[in-house]
Amino acid sequence: MTSDPHSLIYADGKLDPDEAKALAAETLRGCDDGELYLQFAASESFVFDDGRLKTADYSRDAGFGLRGVSGETTGFAHASEISAGAIRRAGETLRLLDPAKGARAAPPPRSNRHLYTDASPLDGIPFERKVALLERIDAAVRAKDPRVVQATASLAGSWTGIEIVRPDGFIARDIRPLVRLNVSVVAESGGRRETGSFGFGGRYLYDDLFDEANWMRAVDEAVAQALVNLESVPAPAGEMTVLLGPGWPGVLLHEAVGHGLEGDFNRKGTSAFSGRIGERVAAPGVTVVDDGSIANRRGSLSIDDEGTPTQETVLIEDGILKGYMQDRLNARLMGVAATGNGRRQGYAHAPMPRMTNTFMRAGADDPAELLSRVKKGIFAKSFGGGQVDIVSGKFTFGCTEAYLVENGKLGAPIKGATLIGNGPSVLTRVTGIGTDMALDEGVGMCGKGGQSVPARVGQPTLLVGGLTVGGTA
Repeated sequence: MTSDPHSLIYADGKLDPDEAKALAAETLRGCDDGELYLQFAASESFVFDDGRLKTADYSRDAGFGLRGVSGETTGFAHASEISAGAIRRAGETLRLLDPAKGARAAPPPRSNRHLYTDASPLDGIPFERKVALLERIDAAVRAKDPRVVQATASLAGSWTGIEIVRPDGFIARDIRPLVRLNVSVVAESGGRRETGSFGFGGRYLYDDLFDEANWMRAVDEAVAQALVNLESVPAPAGEMTVLLGPGWPGVLLHEAVGHGLEGDFNRKGTSAFSGRIGERVAAPGVTVVDDGSIANRRGSLSIDDEGTPTQETVLIEDGILKGYMQDRLNARLMGVAATGNGRRQGYAHAPMPRMTNTFMRAGADDPAELLSRVKKGIFAKSFGGGQVDIVSGKFTFGCTEAYLVENGKLGAPIKGATLIGNGPSVLTRVTGIGTDMALDEGVGMCGKGGQSVPARVGQPTLLVGGLTVGGTA
């Protein structure tokens, strides 16, 4: 495969870069803002299940999205054919927009920053080695413990090139690698079956995934979680103190609080945080940031999908609401600067404000001391799926690994624990913030408005009082 995915955008010869620039100016001339978004993507995935290679998929896709913005109204059209004719036909959609009345929005600031390699993870390692890795993982899982009855290992990678062409002549490009390895385990004992899983990845090549120390850690963690859950007892129910572990439990922060801090919900007044800039919304010491500029992380982008360089955006500082995550449209209508959070799933989708790497900063408390404060409660180490209502902030999250805590000591693992609460309220109930902030291992996907994008979460160990735990005991 060529070393430059942008050349594949124009590979069919039906469009050249100069034509793209001219067509953006032609089709978007009556708009406040907008862009021609061109994309080429190649991806592959392998699943090794039940002792054999179950799937091996490879795909290539290319297309464009043409977006025009006039006032609060967006016109959008897309196609998988990259040609001058297809773009002109898409431009007919934008004629339905009212003509712009003000000055055209200024282009994003330019940036030459690169947060990850341009190389493709798909090319460096042959097919046979990828399958062999999954075979080794499968064998290692099964050798760990006789109670392991099923193992699934999956490997996925993608390589995406984007080009953003604006009517004012601004052009931005980015090349984005992404890889991920997952291990899932089923263990059985006495007729009872439980699961465990672990995965990691980021915006880099496959090399880290093929490092035996790394994939063996995934094996160890997945098996350990399954075996712990075999010993679990029914979760208690009621209001109690909850100790949240570092890293992946930040998914609760992402869902219950993060979406409510995105610009579109706040511009429309539908978020629990709307109109509260400068107010206390969390306990002292709570600082929440979104930072898409961390090198090689799953949620990072050198530029967002509108061409704006990503940045660290402080959302809540020492408990005080400081700002929201913004794309260009909502930032313009709210009279603030875009924060580099305009994201889209692909060329067939219009951008919207989305999270990148969203996390709570570390505090000053020793995690062991936080555990010692819990007289009766639970320790939630890992979460599965959850639901949240953006308007009210209410959420429910299921724990995939959790433990009873009594008199400052970890007790039996528990099964069926669900955390129930209100995002803004939870932040005010934080009574301890550990020094051990960690980002998750790089497996998260964020859904919003029918679009999914890679994202990362994180937090230190958190002590939260008065959370409702749904259980069966």
